[in-house]
Amino acid sequence: MLTMRPGCELCDRGLPADVPGAWICSFECTFCDPCASARDHRCPNCGGELVRRPTREGEALRRHTASTDRVPPVSG
Repeated sequence: MLTMRPGCELCDRGLPADVPGAWICSFECTFCDPCASARDHRCPNCGGELVRRPTREGEALRRHTASTDRVPPVSG
Protein backbone atom coordinates (compact mmCIF):
# COMPACT_ATOMS: atom_id res chain seq x y z
CA MET A 1 0.00 0.00 0.00
CA LEU A 2 1.33 3.46 -0.88
CA THR A 3 2.25 5.74 2.01
CA MET A 4 0.55 8.73 0.34
CA ARG A 5 2.98 11.37 1.63
CA PRO A 6 1.26 14.70 2.28
CA GLY A 7 3.65 17.16 0.62
CA CYS A 8 6.13 17.82 -2.18
CA GLU A 9 9.67 16.95 -1.14
CA LEU A 10 11.04 20.01 -2.95
CA CYS A 11 8.64 22.90 -2.31
CA ASP A 12 6.48 21.45 0.50
CA ARG A 13 3.23 22.10 -1.43
CA GLY A 14 0.36 20.14 0.11
CA LEU A 15 -0.60 16.98 -1.79
CA PRO A 16 -3.77 15.51 -0.26
CA ALA A 17 -4.30 11.82 -0.96
CA ASP A 18 -7.73 12.41 -2.47
CA VAL A 19 -6.64 15.09 -4.97
CA PRO A 20 -4.79 14.43 -8.26
CA GLY A 21 -1.51 16.19 -8.95
CA ALA A 22 1.16 14.21 -7.12
CA TRP A 23 4.02 12.31 -8.78
CA ILE A 24 6.03 9.47 -7.20
CA CYS A 25 9.05 7.29 -8.01
CA SER A 26 9.43 3.62 -7.09
CA PHE A 27 10.71 4.65 -3.63
CA GLU A 28 7.59 6.83 -3.12
CA CYS A 29 9.52 10.09 -3.23
CA THR A 30 6.67 12.52 -3.79
CA PHE A 31 6.54 15.74 -5.82
CA CYS A 32 3.95 18.23 -7.03
CA ASP A 33 3.24 18.67 -10.73
CA PRO A 34 5.34 21.84 -11.20
CA CYS A 35 8.40 20.33 -9.48
CA ALA A 36 8.06 17.01 -11.36
CA SER A 37 7.65 18.81 -14.70
CA ALA A 38 10.65 21.06 -14.03
CA ARG A 39 12.78 17.92 -13.61
CA ASP A 40 11.45 16.15 -16.74
CA HIS A 41 9.62 13.67 -14.50
CA ARG A 42 12.87 12.24 -13.08
CA CYS A 43 13.27 11.86 -9.34
CA PRO A 44 16.00 14.20 -8.08
CA ASN A 45 16.77 11.73 -5.28
CA CYS A 46 17.25 8.46 -7.19
CA GLY A 47 17.03 9.43 -10.87
CA GLY A 48 14.04 7.14 -11.37
CA GLU A 49 10.94 7.85 -13.42
CA LEU A 50 8.20 9.90 -11.76
CA VAL A 51 4.68 8.65 -12.46
CA ARG A 52 1.31 10.00 -11.42
CA ARG A 53 0.36 8.94 -7.93
CA PRO A 54 -3.14 7.46 -7.80
CA THR A 55 -5.68 9.06 -5.50
CA ARG A 56 -7.20 7.37 -2.48
CA GLU A 57 -10.76 8.41 -1.75
CA GLY A 58 -13.87 7.66 0.26
CA GLU A 59 -13.97 4.51 2.36
CA ALA A 60 -10.48 3.46 1.23
CA LEU A 61 -9.03 6.71 2.60
CA ARG A 62 -11.01 6.40 5.83
CA ARG A 63 -9.84 2.82 6.38
CA HIS A 64 -6.26 3.40 5.19
CA THR A 65 -5.36 6.95 6.09
CA ALA A 66 -2.63 8.85 4.31
CA SER A 67 0.63 9.66 6.03
CA THR A 68 0.92 12.89 7.99
CA ASP A 69 4.73 12.69 8.08
CA ARG A 70 6.23 15.34 5.83
CA VAL A 71 9.63 14.84 4.22
CA PRO A 72 11.55 18.11 4.70
CA PRO A 73 12.22 19.94 1.42
CA VAL A 74 15.73 19.58 0.10
CA SER A 75 17.78 22.31 -1.52
CA GLY A 76 17.72 22.05 -5.24
